[in-house]
Amino acid sequence: MQLIDNKKSNKNKVNVAKLLTLATCTLLGTTAQAEEEKPWEFDTALMYYGETDRVTASEFILAASKEFEDEHVLNLKVTVDVLTGASANGAVPQPEVQTFTRPSGNGSFQTPAKETPLDDTFHDTRVQLNAQWTQPIAKDYRVSGGVHLSKEYDYLSLGVNGNIARDFNLKNTTLSAGFAYTNDTISPEGGIPIAFEPMLPPVDEIGGGLNRDSNDEDKTTIDLLLGLTQVISRQTIMQFNYSYSQVDGYQTDPFKVVSVVDDNGIAQQQLYENRPDTREKNSIYWQTKHHFLSDSIVDFSYRYFWDDWDISSHTVDARYRIPLGNHYIEPHIRFYTQEAANFYQPFQKSGNALPEYMSADYRVGKMDGITLGVKYGIPIKNNTELSFRLEFFQQSSKSNGDELPGVLNELDLYPSVDAIIAQVNYSF
Repeated sequence: MQLIDNKKSNKNKVNVAKLLTLATCTLLGTTAQAEEEKPWEFDTALMYYGETDRVTASEFILAASKEFEDEHVLNLKVTVDVLTGASANGAVPQPEVQTFTRPSGNGSFQTPAKETPLDDTFHDTRVQLNAQWTQPIAKDYRVSGGVHLSKEYDYLSLGVNGNIARDFNLKNTTLSAGFAYTNDTISPEGGIPIAFEPMLPPVDEIGGGLNRDSNDEDKTTIDLLLGLTQVISRQTIMQFNYSYSQVDGYQTDPFKVVSVVDDNGIAQQQLYENRPDTREKNSIYWQTKHHFLSDSIVDFSYRYFWDDWDISSHTVDARYRIPLGNHYIEPHIRFYTQEAANFYQPFQKSGNALPEYMSADYRVGKMDGITLGVKYGIPIKNNTELSFRLEFFQQSSKSNGDELPGVLNELDLYPSVDAIIAQVNYSF
């Protein structure tokens, strides 16, 4: 599920027309002077994300921005997500019906023969609040600082961030450096499973139990960012970023298991997964926006990501805004490809020694993803705009070359995930 990238896209939304106008004014040696106090600006969005027979998500976003005197800017944002549906628990499909204990330890659910095991109890509501203050501190210098709070039923995230930017070359070049610190608390219902312990029957059955270690765990994340923005011409602007993240603490998914299978591919038991408690992540990012004389705009970006889990990925994203009188359409294509983590394995062979770390979660496996869509925008008046976005997303998991024993050769261990994304935006 690629919601994380859509959220970031909304969060970092750039008004291309305003940006290029500013670049043009800079190149001409002029500046725009505010003759009166600027009003609040609002962006609202309602998004639906739905996977076939799996997770669905509804998201509402309200963002507000206010520019005060001397280029002091306040940005506020509220995001509410509601997620429901079924998610893969990591177990392999089998020729016969399978029964699994629910994550809470209360009750069980069954998976039909030959189908990917899906936990249908997935349900959560997330509320996220962000506030950011930006202001100049000296000639050609700007600083910003912000706070972040996100709360789910079993997850709490608190964070702070800061950034400093320096303009050069008549404001045609900007260098920036930023940091963020986040502390997360994970409190799954039923507690934290003990790594590599077997899934037991529900607690209300004879011999049932949870194999849980504690009620909650923590993790911390430190993010560092270096950026360069360069005005190339009156019509073109480029951005380059390098980011580094250090994550320490609990990073295992408490709801995922790994199937232990015999030489015939028949599941003997399900073990709770285990992931490393440290992770270093790196990425480089390049984006170019070009405003053609026809008023069409192309927006192209590329991102390369790698970490010490041996996950690496490439993301190519392209949008092309085509004016239709006062309206516009914007076709969009995004391609994503990822290599698997060094501890990813779709199953564990019975009798083999357990590795130090192991996960069958397809999200850390080898995969490709493609998004195709279009946006239709209707500028109204007084700088207000209504837009609609509709996209189709497909994610295809791939084998790492694992040899499949027995009946697993006849089952689909790497099913694709299809999803529809629909969004309505109103800016005023």
